[in-house]
Amino acid sequence: MAKAPTVIGVLTEPPAPTWWKANRHKVFGIGGLLIGYLIGTHLAGAPEQQPAPPRPGHSTSAPGEHSTRTAHGLAA
Repeated sequence: MAKAPTVIGVLTEPPAPTWWKANRHKVFGIGGLLIGYLIGTHLAGAPEQQPAPPRPGHSTSAPGEHSTRTAHGLAA
């Protein structure tokens, strides 16, 4: 007579995944897009600082106080 088959293992269905396991890729994707949007909108609007215009190294006299020279070098 033939031998009876031996049971090696029992095949069962795994339990259904939790909500987090089923949807975590969606949560991380939306969170990453939101963070990227916030970073992009805040960095793009930052104004650049302009360098200050150079200041003269010496003081200038008032418009009517400078001397005029003639052809011979004498002050008028």
